[in-house]
This record gives sequence, structure tokens and C-alpha cells, in this order.
Amino acid sequence: MRRWTAVLRTPLGLAATVLTVVVLLLALLGPLLFGDAASADDTDNLLAGPSGDHWAGTDNLGRDIFLRTLVAARLSIGLALAATAIAVVAGLVLGTASFLLGRRAGRVVVAAVNIAVAFPGLLLALFFAVIFGVGALGAVLAIGAAGAPAFARLVQTLVAGVAGREYVDAARVSGVGRLRILVRHVLPNIAEPLVVNATIGAGGALLSFAGLSFLGLGVQQPAYDWGRLLFDGVSLLYVNPAAALAPGAAVLLAGLAFNLFGECVAKGLGVTTPASVLAPRPRGLSATAGTAGPSVPEAPTDDEHVGDDVVLDVRDLEVSFPGPRGVVRPVRGVSFSVRRGEAVGVVGESGSGKSLTALAVARLVGEPGRVDAERLELLGTDLQGADTRAQRRLLGTGLSLVFQDPATSFNPTQRMGPQLAEVSRHHHDLDRRAALARAVDRLRSVRITDPERRARQYPHEFSGGMRQRAMIGMGLMGSPSLIVADEPTTALDVTVQQQVLDLLAAIREADDVALVLISHDVAVVREVCDRVLVMYAGRVVEDLPAADLASAARHPYTRALVAAVPDMTTDLEQPLATIPGRPVDPADVPAGCAYADRCPLASARCRTEDPPLETDAAGRRVACWHAGEPIELSTGLEDAEDAGDDVHERETVEAL
Repeated sequence: MRRWTAVLRTPLGLAATVLTVVVLLLALLGPLLFGDAASADDTDNLLAGPSGDHWAGTDNLGRDIFLRTLVAARLSIGLALAATAIAVVAGLVLGTASFLLGRRAGRVVVAAVNIAVAFPGLLLALFFAVIFGVGALGAVLAIGAAGAPAFARLVQTLVAGVAGREYVDAARVSGVGRLRILVRHVLPNIAEPLVVNATIGAGGALLSFAGLSFLGLGVQQPAYDWGRLLFDGVSLLYVNPAAALAPGAAVLLAGLAFNLFGECVAKGLGVTTPASVLAPRPRGLSATAGTAGPSVPEAPTDDEHVGDDVVLDVRDLEVSFPGPRGVVRPVRGVSFSVRRGEAVGVVGESGSGKSLTALAVARLVGEPGRVDAERLELLGTDLQGADTRAQRRLLGTGLSLVFQDPATSFNPTQRMGPQLAEVSRHHHDLDRRAALARAVDRLRSVRITDPERRARQYPHEFSGGMRQRAMIGMGLMGSPSLIVADEPTTALDVTVQQQVLDLLAAIREADDVALVLISHDVAVVREVCDRVLVMYAGRVVEDLPAADLASAARHPYTRALVAAVPDMTTDLEQPLATIPGRPVDPADVPAGCAYADRCPLASARCRTEDPPLETDAAGRRVACWHAGEPIELSTGLEDAEDAGDDVHERETVEAL
């Protein structure tokens, strides 16, 4: 409210508001106040010039041109607003088609919009005017159809930006349909720029309508609008210029009022540019160039055969994206299973495929990404089948996905209670009151104080730790058998991190819930999890018990990750251990072992043959030709000296 008050106090805001109010009041009251006088014939004053009785003169029937201009405001503005409404509705339908129909089906609509936007708006209006016919109705339809492509392009861009946000992903994981996601989560978050553009678009529609009427394609006699009056006044331009100036000035002032009011709306809503575009969040991994190296299927261990206690079973999972030089595979042949009550950690550097694996399990890898697997089952149900209501219900109630950034995990336009309640309303058929009561109970279960009050608040009123706990509470609205937590403690202070981890552990113990914890922090995974998967270049390179992570890891990469994490016994006089070089680009995976260029044990065989993921007698898996051989971990200073590079170019493992 303060922002609107501040806008109205500015000269621009005050002038725009007053001008808009005057124009709208004139449209409402003009015909009532001046209708009879504007229609009265005065044969004694045919084609008279401006005078005290007739400020803008009279027409060929002696009718007062100024009064007719005032009366024409209703028809001119009404038709312009009707055309704007058509453009907005049609633009929303076309702009959201790709979101509702999917990438392939929506591609045709997007192409048609792009072609239409390439033509000038007035040219499109003339084209549609010929199709819809001469007259007011035809002109309204023509201008609405001509304005729809530009509005649709704006909607497409805004929807694409919001569709990649994590609160939309959360709704998808909850099994909410596309139409409901669009109405509840997407449109409210793009409403501000759409309102601004619709307001400004009304001024453009007014000018376009006046132009069509001036050309004889709009309003026809005996009705009249500003364009029609302007046409009649041009024929008297050398005799009585005021006959054309009066309706022309009306069009100018009304158009100016709508445009200035649109600018004020932009400031009042906090939109810096009417066509502002929300930056899309990248989905998965961006394909750059090249083709990934060969994928080596991982042999499953004996304990990975599907059983009654297996919650998630993944076999030979592959995620691929098209690239300029071929297919890029950021996830290559990943196999693992998670049992009830088990906690499995997934560690590795950025780009190793950890989060993308979780997105593939939750069916959140969007096109053009492709997910293939020999087996991908949740609670015995194949997740590679068609997107059915039963599958969405399974994902919405059986799987809970906790995203990395709690600040983007909730819809900023909705209160917390209704957001949590959406799962129960959609899948449990609870009414609004019952679903909200369950949401309050879930907030209480994740240790949020005063949950009744908090349920009425917006996400920005929660602290980072509270948002993360509320995100966990949203996952508990159903009865999840599996929680996938993707970096749940990122950007939280140490105390809050521990609270979140303790909460996950308590939920797991109380309800026998399986947990997949994705993290860069090896120490956290070692503390929380039973088993650890180490990923590098899209593959699992080692699978071992968490208790053996510090003492019995066999892969050189795993040992380097552990060594890079300082503890209370770390010698402060010595540089930290590091991994030389950079992680492998998924678009350019070399032949052989992907870690060979960074590995101190690499041999000629490592550079030509990719080691399979083999299982030992203890059930641990490792993919390395030199597994368990002793190595001497280097420091960043030594690596820089050996390579002859600047010491500032050395890179510390992101496990820190």
C-alpha cells in the first residue's frame, strides 16, 4: 500500500491517475449527459466554425462536433478494451500451450506465434479485418487477433522462466496436474508483468481501432467513434481544422492516459520493465559440445535384486541430452537400490550427475532430456511408464523431494498452509479445512513453533532453516516411503544444518522411511548415512558402507574426497590435500577411466579401458583397475609446482 501511495504522490502518478479517471468517467457518463445534444440537428449552423456555442464547430447536419467527441468516448474505449481482452485471453491460451501440451505438441503453437510476431501489428489488424468483415465487431476481433501473438510471446517467456522453479518441481513431484500447476503456481507469479502489458496494450488497441475506423473498416454510420469522427473531420480540414483536431486530441489523450497508467502500475507492482523476463533456472545439465564416452553397465550386487523391502530400484540409469556434436550423457549406467529405513548418501563434485540422478527418479528431467533405464521402480511400480494419475499419486504420496535452495522451493505468492495442503486436497480428497489442519500438524511435526500462525504466513516470513523444515513437512503430507534430499543443508549455518539432519534422522527412525542424501559434504554423509555412493563423470565409481569411508575406501577419487575435508587432527602448518586438474566435461568424456588424468595411480590401461563396477566378497563395489593400492595424496602447492602453473590456478575439491 505504501508503494502505491508513493507512486500517486509523484507528478507522473498523479497526472496518469487523474487523466485515466477522467477518461473512464467520460466513457461512462458522456452519452448520458451529452447524448441528446450531440444528436440534435441545427440547420441554421451547417458546417459552422468554432464558436461559443459550438467549441469545435458543427458537421454537415449542424451537430456539435465537440459534444459528439465526448459521446464517442464510450464506444471508442469500450471497443478498445474488448479488443484488449481478446488479445489477452488468446495470448494466454497460446502462450501456455507449450506448458500444458508438452514440448512436442506445443512446438507447433510456438512456431505459429513466432511467425505472427514477425509481422507488424497494424498489418495483421488489416489482414484480420478483411477476414472478419467490415464493422465494429469485425474490427474488435481483428485488433484482438493482431495483438494476441505479441502477448503470447511474452507469456511463453515468462512461463518458461517460472516452470523451472523448484516450487513447480515440488508440485510435479506431488503429482499435481499441469493445468492446476499453471493456475496455482505459474500464473500468479507472472501476473504483474502481464497486467502491466495489458494496461499499456489497451492504449495501443485504442489507436489501432481509431485507425481502422478512419479507414472505413471499423464503426459504420449511424454509429460513430473517434476514428469515424476523425475521418469526417479530415474532409473539413481546410474549412474547419477543429473538426479533425477534437477527435484526434481525444485519441491522443486517452492513449496517453492508458500508457502512463501502465507505467504507474509497473511501479506500483514493483515491475521495472513491463516486458521483464524471469531468468529460467537450468534444468539438469547444459549440453555444450561433443559426445560422452562409452557407458559401462554396472553389475548389480546380490542384495540389489528386488525384494519386498526395496523402496527404490535403479538399474543402468542413463540421462542424455542432444548436443551440437552428438548426444551428451551426464548420467551413465547408474545402478543402486535403497531399502526401507536405509540411508544412502551420494557424494561427488559438481557435474558428477548426483542431482540429475535424483531428478530422473522423480521424473523431473524435462525435454529435450531423455531418461532410459533397464529398471526404474519405486515401491515396485515402473516409473518409465505413461504419466498416469496413478503414477502421479504414487510420486505425490510415496516420494518426498527436498530441494537444495529452500528460498525457491515455495511459491512466493501463496501462504505456507495452502501450499502444504495442496497434496492432501489433490491426493487424499480432503476438503479445504481438513487439508489445512493436516498442514498445520505437519508443520508441528517438523518442529516449527506456533504452526497455526506460521501456516498463515508467506515464505519470505520464514527463516532459511524454517523453510527447509517446512519443505520436509510438505513431503510428509503424504506417507512417503522415500525422501530424496538434494543438498538440504546448503546455505544454512552449522546449528540449523544439524537441526535439519536430526529431523531427517528422526523421521527415518520413526516411520522406517528410506533416505537418499545428496551432498558435497563427505563428513555429513559419513555421519548420517548407512551406505555411500561416490559418483564421478556420471558414474558410480564406488559403493561402500559409510563407516568405511574414512578408513577403507578403495577408489583414489573417494580417498581424495575424504582427505580434502579437514578435521580436528589436520596439520594447520601443511596445505590442504587437493585433487589436481578439473572435473570431466560430460560433453567430452575421454576414453578409458574418466578419472585417469587426475589420478596418481593411472596407467596406460586406465587411459584405454573403462573399469567396470565390480563387487567384492563383502558386497562393496568399486570401478578401478588399481583399487586399494597405496597412494600419496598431493597438496595444491605441490601440484602447482609440478605443473609449472600459477598457484592461484589450483583447485580444491568441492567437498569442502
